[in-house]
Amino acid sequence: MQISAVRDAIAAAASAIVLPAGVGKLKCTGYVPDAVLAPCFFVGEVEVNFDKAMGRKLDELLFTCRVLAGRQDDQTSQRVVDALLSGSGPASLKQAIEAARGAPGEMALGGLADDIHVQRVQGYRWFEHGSTTYVGAELVIKVIGDGST
Repeated sequence: MQISAVRDAIAAAASAIVLPAGVGKLKCTGYVPDAVLAPCFFVGEVEVNFDKAMGRKLDELLFTCRVLAGRQDDQTSQRVVDALLSGSGPASLKQAIEAARGAPGEMALGGLADDIHVQRVQGYRWFEHGSTTYVGAELVIKVIGDGST
């Protein structure tokens, strides 16, 4: 799997969500941005577990992604993050990202991987990015696929 292509595909899948009225559009990127335009989703760190099957047939990528919301007021910002972290609904990142699995028998992320799974949410807290504080959380996403490509 090509890590850069997978990062971009995760960000593209996340951009399919629909935020509540008045919030604006979620800015999505496959890389950690220098400056955040909230609300924002980005793919951050990656852990690579090579050779999960013999002959380079399976590698596992674990991406730590972040979602950050501005601080209009504490409650509004946290409601935006809550909607993004929900397991279903129009603003659900889990639902949007896992829709990129494709139909049964199809490759995930437009052919880049065998499967993708949003495993968990962690670190719901205030984040310092640049010189600004945002409320947000991390999502851990597992991607598996052919290690020889």
